[in-house]
Amino acid sequence: MPRPDEPGLVLAGLDGRNPLGFLAAVGAVRTATLAEPDSDWRMKWLERQGTWIPELSAVRAISRQELVALLMPALRPESTPEFGFDKNLAVSPERFGEAARSAQCCASLRDRRYADFMASFGCEALTTRDGKIQDTALRTMSGAGHQHFIATMKQLVHDTDDRDLYESLFESWTYKNRKLGLRWDPQEDRRYALRWDNPSGGDGVPTMRGANRLAVEALPLLPAVPVGRRLETTGFTRRDRATYLAWPIWERALPVEVIRSLLALGAIQAPAPDRTMLWARGIVEVYRSRRISNDKYRNFTPAHPA
Repeated sequence: MPRPDEPGLVLAGLDGRNPLGFLAAVGAVRTATLAEPDSDWRMKWLERQGTWIPELSAVRAISRQELVALLMPALRPESTPEFGFDKNLAVSPERFGEAARSAQCCASLRDRRYADFMASFGCEALTTRDGKIQDTALRTMSGAGHQHFIATMKQLVHDTDDRDLYESLFESWTYKNRKLGLRWDPQEDRRYALRWDNPSGGDGVPTMRGANRLAVEALPLLPAVPVGRRLETTGFTRRDRATYLAWPIWERALPVEVIRSLLALGAIQAPAPDRTMLWARGIVEVYRSRRISNDKYRNFTPAHPA
């Protein structure tokens, strides 16, 4: 089936320079592909007013309301075992291994959601000093202050509604939601210094619920794999005792499986990426954000071109 000649649907609310915005965009194209696999969903980035925003396209034209109506059922699956084995990832290898084997048994060519999420969460073959599994570099909390990484994802499934999704995808972010943020947005790094109240208490940190829900769906594209005695998460690198997340911006409309391969490109993680080689692949920019530890949580810094 030929693709339409008219431009795709611009997701003007998502900023490719923001780790949360980028993950939400990737989560949106992955979710649309799973919901409607025969429509050849693709995504590219458009430069607008000094930033990059995503454009979704398919073999048919689609409106904003139609996209939200397509995504919402897929974002509310009938069951979520991938978010039900524990509240956090600080679990024993035995507990995680049991869930991973269950995911393996449930996986099929048509539905491997559970297995893909488990592969992105961690690995029971590698443990920390306290006997817990080594987990994804995207994990930002582990129960301190009643903030739970996996439980937050499960709550996002139940609490995100059509309006949350629409506002995150198409409108300027107002950060009107409280709680249920996964700390992937640099705006959520709110510390005590120079603030009149407790930034981690009360009603919670302002966030965009719809963007967080979509970003969760990007995790299966960033699996965590054993490399020697350490677990390495796709998209991350360590240098000078610091951990960085780097991601590409591309100018051609690409399907989700090609996007998966771009996210895993080793060249993106180089201290000074080879721009000529990346341009030949259609990658026009690379952004890098440092993951930082703030008391008992992790956050990400504002991104800069690599």
